[in-house]
Amino acid sequence: MMTKTEMTTAIRAAKERAELSWEAIAERVGMSPVWVTSACLGMNSMPAEYAAKLCEALDLPAEVALALAVCPNKQWSPVVPTDPLIYRFYEIAGVYGETMKELIHEKFGDGIMSAIDFTLGVDRDDDPAGARVVVTMSGKFLPYKKW
Repeated sequence: MMTKTEMTTAIRAAKERAELSWEAIAERVGMSPVWVTSACLGMNSMPAEYAAKLCEALDLPAEVALALAVCPNKQWSPVVPTDPLIYRFYEIAGVYGETMKELIHEKFGDGIMSAIDFTLGVDRDDDPAGARVVVTMSGKFLPYKKW
């Protein structure tokens, strides 16, 4: 059985050979670019019907589809990453995390934003002062249960 790491390596190589963007691959799969990319990087499982479409789009063997369907072990290093782009998201959480928590609690009460019932969008805004990255997160509010 192919591991998630081997699967990701195969998908990235096929993506490069096919000269396709994540958005183009997601379009062929019929799902969002964020979700498809996340599954291809091993952080989400992909149901068989979508895995088959992905493998067809990238001319990948069935063992990749099987690996895509496996439930992932979602873990990451507790060490702050050194990749500049990923580090910025840690920085944003460090600088604005408490602010977001306060504002969410004011608007919704005591609870959290789901990362399971969740969508994420990454877009480009061509601003005259320079291109801007637009990240949109939408997660269901989950109030803490009282008993």
